[in-house]
Amino acid sequence: MRYIPHTAGDVSEMLERIGVKNLEELFVEVPDSVRLKRPLDLPEPLSETELLSELKSLAVKNATPGTHKCFLGGGAYHHFIPTVIDLLVSRGEFYTAYTPYQPEISQGTLQAIFEFQTMICQLTGMEVANASMYDGASACAEAVLMAVRLTRRKRVLLSRALNPRYREVVATYCSYLGLELVEVAVAADGRTDLGDLAAKLDATTAAVVAGYPNYFGVIEDVATLVERAHAAGAKLVTVVSEPVALGVLKSPGELGADIVAGEGQSLGLPLAYGGPYVGFFAVRQKDLRAMPGRLVGETTDLDGQRGFVLTLSTREQHIRREKATSNICSNQGLCALVTTIFMSLLGKQGLREMAEQNLAKAAYARQQLSGAKGFSLVFDGPMFNEFVVRSEAPAAEVLRRLEAEGFLAGIPLGGDYPELADCFLVCVTEQNRREEIDALVTALQGGAA
Repeated sequence: MRYIPHTAGDVSEMLERIGVKNLEELFVEVPDSVRLKRPLDLPEPLSETELLSELKSLAVKNATPGTHKCFLGGGAYHHFIPTVIDLLVSRGEFYTAYTPYQPEISQGTLQAIFEFQTMICQLTGMEVANASMYDGASACAEAVLMAVRLTRRKRVLLSRALNPRYREVVATYCSYLGLELVEVAVAADGRTDLGDLAAKLDATTAAVVAGYPNYFGVIEDVATLVERAHAAGAKLVTVVSEPVALGVLKSPGELGADIVAGEGQSLGLPLAYGGPYVGFFAVRQKDLRAMPGRLVGETTDLDGQRGFVLTLSTREQHIRREKATSNICSNQGLCALVTTIFMSLLGKQGLREMAEQNLAKAAYARQQLSGAKGFSLVFDGPMFNEFVVRSEAPAAEVLRRLEAEGFLAGIPLGGDYPELADCFLVCVTEQNRREEIDALVTALQGGAA
C-alpha cells in the first residue's frame, strides 16, 4: 500500500466496528497525567502529490554517491550491485524471510540460509558458518564472547587498528561481564604492533582481535598474529569489514584464524545510510557448539529427497537463558539473501575481478596522491582499497571544502585517533573512474575539479 489517508468517516466506521465511542477510549489504560493535552506540533496534512514533492526536496539535500564523487569507506563501501538482485529479493515470498518456529515448513527460507552459510565458508576458508548476525560490529562482539567461552579467560586484546565502531560495540557488550579489554598499538606501517602485542599477551588472554584489512586499509599479517596468539593459548579473531578483499587475499581460515567475523554490506547491499546490513560469522568445526546464533543443515527426508533443517539454535528462545550462547533473535534473512544472490551472480572469478579492480584503482590513487603538494601517505604497509592521507592544512577544513565542490573525499580520523588529527581515510572502489580520481587529486590541490 502507498499513501492512504483516513477520512473522518473511515475513523468513525472503525471505532463503531470495535465498539468504542471515540479515540480517547482507546487510551483509557494510559494515565491522564502523562497524556498530551494539545495536538501534536505538526504541519497541516498534505496530499500524496504534495507529500512526495516535499520528500523529494528534502532528499536532494543529501550528499550521496549519486550527487557527489564518493571516496568514503571505513566499514561501508560503494560497490556495484547487479540490478537483478532488486528483482529477485522483491518477490513477495522473501519480504518476511524470517525462520518460523516450526522452521522445517519453510524449506525455501532454510535453503537460502544454507547457501549463505556455504558461501561464507568458501569466502572465509572456515568450516562452519552460522545463519548470519545483525552486522559486522555485533558479529565482532559475539566473536569476543565466544573466545571467552572457549578459553575460560577474561582478557581480550583489541588492535587499535580495528574499526573504532567495532571496538565501541565490543566494549558495550562486555561492560558488565568482568572482562578486561586491552588495546594493542599500531606500528609505523599501519599494522598491529607485534612488539606491543608480545608485551601484553599472556596466559590470561582469551583472544587477539584484528581487522583484515584493518580500519586503515592495511592488510594485517594474520599468520603471525595466529602464531603469537596460539603460543599463549589464545584465540585469533579476524574481523573482515570489506569482504571483497577476500577475492584476492588468502582467506583467514587458510592463515589459521580461529573465528572470522565480518560485515556483508559490500556483497550486494546498498549504503542505505548505515543499514540494515548483515554480519557473518564462521568458525572451526570443533568449536561449533560454542558458536552464537543458528545453524541450518542439510539432510534427506523419508523419501530420500534433499531437505533442510534448523540443526543448531543455541539461543535463549530455545534453551535455558543461562545456557544460551547468544540472544541474537533475527537472522537478517532478507539481507543474507541479498549477499547470497550477489555471490552466486559474481562467482569466484567475478569476485576476484572486482577485488583486482579495487586493488588497482586504489594503487593508482595512492600513487597520484603521493605526489600531490601538501599531502602525503601515512602508512606503507600493504593495502587493499583504503589508505590514510596526511594534510598540511586542517583535514576537516579540506574535506568540507571538497564536499562543497562535489566530493565526499574521505573520513577525518582525528575524532578516533588524536595522533592522526591531520589525516583522513580515503577509499577507492571499482565504482571510481580514473577521471574521478584525477579530479580528486586536482581538487585537493586547490584546482578546478
